[in-house]
Amino acid sequence: MSNNTISGSIREEPFKDALGERYLSYAVSTIMSRSLPDVRDGLKPVHRRLLYAMMQLRLDPEQGYKKCARVVGDVMGKFHPHGDQAIYDALVRLAQDFSVRYPLIDGQGNFGNVDGDNAAAMRYTESRLTEIAVALLDGIDDDAVNFRDTYDGDSTEPIVLPANFPNLLANGASGIAVGMASSIPPHNLSEICDSLLYLLKTPNASIEKLISFMPGPDFPTGGILIEDSESITETYKTGRGNFRVRAKWEIEDLGRGQYQIIVSEIPYLVQKSRLTERIADLIHNRKLVFLGDVRDESAEDIRLVLEPKNRNVNPEILMESLFRLTDLETRFSMNMNVIDSNQTPRVMSLREVLQAYIDHRLDVLVRRTDFKLNKIHERLKVLEGYIIVYLNLDEVIEIIREDDNPKLEMKNRWKLNDIQADAILNMRLRSLRKLEEVAIKKEIASLKIDQKQLKQILNNRKARIDYLSSEISDLKKKYGYKSENGIRKTLVSVPQDLIHIPLEATIEREQVTVVCSQKNWIRCIKGHNIDHESLKYKEGDSGSFVINAETTDKLLVFASNGRFYTIGVDKLPGGRGHGEPLNLMIDLGNDNSILALIVHNIDKKLFIASSDGRGFVVLEKDVIAQTRSGKQVLNIHGNVKAKICVQCDGDRLAVIGENRKLLVFPTSDLPIMTRGRGIKLQSYSKGGLSSAKIFTLEEGLTVRTGSRKRKFEREEIIKWEGKRAQAGRLPPTGFPRTNKL
Repeated sequence: MSNNTISGSIREEPFKDALGERYLSYAVSTIMSRSLPDVRDGLKPVHRRLLYAMMQLRLDPEQGYKKCARVVGDVMGKFHPHGDQAIYDALVRLAQDFSVRYPLIDGQGNFGNVDGDNAAAMRYTESRLTEIAVALLDGIDDDAVNFRDTYDGDSTEPIVLPANFPNLLANGASGIAVGMASSIPPHNLSEICDSLLYLLKTPNASIEKLISFMPGPDFPTGGILIEDSESITETYKTGRGNFRVRAKWEIEDLGRGQYQIIVSEIPYLVQKSRLTERIADLIHNRKLVFLGDVRDESAEDIRLVLEPKNRNVNPEILMESLFRLTDLETRFSMNMNVIDSNQTPRVMSLREVLQAYIDHRLDVLVRRTDFKLNKIHERLKVLEGYIIVYLNLDEVIEIIREDDNPKLEMKNRWKLNDIQADAILNMRLRSLRKLEEVAIKKEIASLKIDQKQLKQILNNRKARIDYLSSEISDLKKKYGYKSENGIRKTLVSVPQDLIHIPLEATIEREQVTVVCSQKNWIRCIKGHNIDHESLKYKEGDSGSFVINAETTDKLLVFASNGRFYTIGVDKLPGGRGHGEPLNLMIDLGNDNSILALIVHNIDKKLFIASSDGRGFVVLEKDVIAQTRSGKQVLNIHGNVKAKICVQCDGDRLAVIGENRKLLVFPTSDLPIMTRGRGIKLQSYSKGGLSSAKIFTLEEGLTVRTGSRKRKFEREEIIKWEGKRAQAGRLPPTGFPRTNKL
C-alpha cells in the first residue's frame, strides 16, 4: 500500500475535539439507550426488549414457563447486543416481588431473596409474563406504537410499549447515566389511578390535590414513611427530594415485665442479612449498650428479634438509637429524571409525569382506533363482495367456470376491487348456503355499529377522555386495593417528635485516661490514676497530655492554627502499643502543634490568645466542630500563631511577654466572642506574648519554678495589676526565668 493511500485514510483534528466528539456519542448512547426510563411506559430498553421477546415466545400467563436461558438468548440475539448476565439480572429484578411493586415477570425457581442472595443461574430458572406485563404490551399489534430496526436490521422492535399500565410510577425506576441519574420510587396503583382520573377531569389540577390521592411512595417491602407533608409536596413539585422510611416494629410481651422487639418490615432495598450483621457488630463494639442480642427468625415473612439488655430499657429510645445507627431507617432519594416523548431527558414533576402518561394513552387510543377502522373498512368491502355473490350467484359460478380471466371479468361487471375479487375467488363452496348470507348481513350490521362508535371516539376528544377513564377504572378494579397485591404496604405516618437519646444508649460509660505524646500519637487507657512514669512512648517521643475522661466524653483539641477540633473519646484507639497519629482523625497539618487537649464541658468557658498578644473568651459550646477540618475560632494572619488556651475559671488574667513584662487585670475586661482576633491584652515594644494564666486573686498566683511550685499571695501580686493593653513591669523576685505561668 502506498503512502498516499495511507495518508488519505487519516483525518487530522485536535485531540480535544476528537475525544469530546466520541465521549459525547458515548454519553448520549448511555442516556438514551441504557440508563434512563421512558416516561410513557417507564421502561429502559433492556426491559422493553425482554417483554417484547417473551411476547414473541408466547410466554403468556396462561401458557407454560420457558427456561430463562432461552429468553436471554432471544433477547441478546435479536434485540440487545450486550452481555447475557446483564440481561438476566434485568429479568431477575422484574420477577422479584421485593424489588418491584408489581412484578412484570412470573419466575419459577430461585430468583434470590431479601437477604441479598443471588438468583440461580439462568439454566435453572424459568419465567413467563404476568398479566400486568401483558397489559403493557396490549395493542402492540394494532399499530399503537412506532417500531424501528433492530441493531442488525433483521427485524424491528418497538420504540415504546402501548403501556395500558402506569408502570413508571407503579414500579419506579433507577439508573445512572453520564452526568445525570434517575431514581423513582414505586407507588400504589389504586392511588395512581385516582390521580389520573382526577387529572383527566381537571387538567389544571394542583400538585397538592394530586398528592391528596397519592400521599407518597408504596414500597414492596413495606415500612413506614416518616416525612412531613411540606417536604413531600416540594419533592413532587420539583421532581427531586427524598423520603425517610423506617422499619415497622412492635413490642412482643414475654411476661414478668420482659419483652422483645419484633421487626416485621424493613426499608426498601435494604439487605436483611447485612442489616443483621451491622446490628451484631454494633453490639460487639459496645455501640448499642442497651441491646442484648439480635436474631433472625425469618421464614417467608421477615422476623428480626431484638432483645434488650434488661427489662428497664425504654423500647422507644432503643429503637431510636437503632434508627440512627443502622439501615432500619433510610432515605430514598427521588430524582424524576426521564426521557420524554420528544426523546429529551429532563426532570419532571408528578403532574408532568401523569400528564405524559395520559397523552401517551390518548395517542395510543387514536392509533388503535384508526387501525381498527381500517380493518373494519377492509372487512366491509370483502363482505360487500360476498353479498354480490349471493345476489348474482349463477352468474358468478358461470364466470368462474367459463371465463379465462374470471377476476378481471368480475371486477369489470360489478365494479369490484382486487381484495373483493380475490375474496370471492377464495370462497369455499359450503359458504354459499343461505344461512351464510344471513350471517354476513348480521356481521355487516354489527361492523357498521362498531365503525360508528370508533369514529365517534376518533372525532370527539371528550369521547376519548371517557374511554380512557373507563380503561383506568377497569385497571383499578383489576389490580387495585381489592386485588391480592393491591393493598398499600408502606404506611404513611406523621413525623414524630425528636426523641432525645442519652449518649449512654449508644456508648458504654467507662473511665479512661487519654494519653497524647509530643509527636501527637494518641491512645486511650482504661481506668484513672495511671502511673505517669509507667507510660511508654515511641523512641524519640515523650509525653505531652495525660487527662482523665470517660468514653462518653468529647475531647477539644486546640491547635496553633487557631482551630478547634472535636474527637469522641470512644473513637480513640486502645491503650495497647503507642496508639495512632492524631492526624489520621483530624485534618491537622504537620506545621501545626497542639496547644490544648480538654474534656468538653458545655457549661465552661475558654480563654484563647495569639502570639501577638490578642485574645478573648469563648464558650465551649461554640467551639464544637462537626467535621475533620475543625472550626476556625481564633483568626490569625501572617507569622502570628495561636499561643494560649486555658479554662476561664478565675477573676484575674496574668499575661507575660517575651520581654519579661508581667501584667494582671480582671477577666471581666475580656469580651465573650464566638470567633475573631480578640482584643489587645498587653503592649510590647518587641516580641510578643510568652504565657498567660487565669487565677483567682484571693487564692493568689501559683507558678512552677523547676520542679517546685511557688505561690504569690494576693498582697504580692496585686502590685502588678493594671489596665488591659498596658505594657506591665518586670515580675517579682522568684518568678521563673522561663516566663511560663
